[in-house]
Amino acid sequence: MTRVLSGAAMAGVAVALIWFLTPVALLVVALVVAALAFVEYARIVNAIGATVPWWTSLAATLGACAMVPFPWVSVEVVIVVGLIGMAANVLASDRVGPPTLADTAAAVLAPVYIGLPLGALVAIAALAGREAVLVLMGTVAASDTAQYYTGRLFGRHPLAPLRSPKKTIEGALGGFVVAPAVLVAAGSAWLPGLTPWRLVVLGVLIVTAGIIGDLFESMLKRAAGMKDSGHLIPGHGGVLDRIDALLFAAPVFYFFVR
Repeated sequence: MTRVLSGAAMAGVAVALIWFLTPVALLVVALVVAALAFVEYARIVNAIGATVPWWTSLAATLGACAMVPFPWVSVEVVIVVGLIGMAANVLASDRVGPPTLADTAAAVLAPVYIGLPLGALVAIAALAGREAVLVLMGTVAASDTAQYYTGRLFGRHPLAPLRSPKKTIEGALGGFVVAPAVLVAAGSAWLPGLTPWRLVVLGVLIVTAGIIGDLFESMLKRAAGMKDSGHLIPGHGGVLDRIDALLFAAPVFYFFVR
């Protein structure tokens, strides 16, 4: 019951924010979400045995997020400056050997994994309107829900047992059936100009990206020996646990909109 109630509350808040906020105000929300997700990411990385250069990595993550929808400064400049700062932090540390390479890799991943996708989500709102963002999030939610219940009812064959033992091929197929259908139904009204077949293809790509995002985060948590990325959301875990699929699906949708 806690999971259902908190999930309904999160959905209501998300819809309200997307519907009523301007893209600039929505960017502020995205930056807050990015910061919370970064804290969880850094905690996972620490549990694995690496250390993220905190301030430069966070700044690069937030900068990448802000530059995608509103390119006041080229995103390439943000990434290069962030890389230089992170490299300086790593080189100045007293750690030697393989952990230093792991620190650098974890630092570089943060803006790409968290900042750019959340920035792409705001860019979708700026380019295609609030309806497009809701269509994307509704498709991802429909895919997750279909995978969960189809997997519980019919799941027999593991999809990726080394990454996420509970995910099944049958559950994934449920997502591939339900989510494109939801996208076609919603897209016909809110994404004018796209034929049903294009919406079906987009739906399949979103489901595929979402599954990869889910498995990617599961891989990180499994390596860290963690069940959830955090405990901020009752019944759901952390922020990363809630946006793992969206982080991979948003760039796909963004490129489609562009």
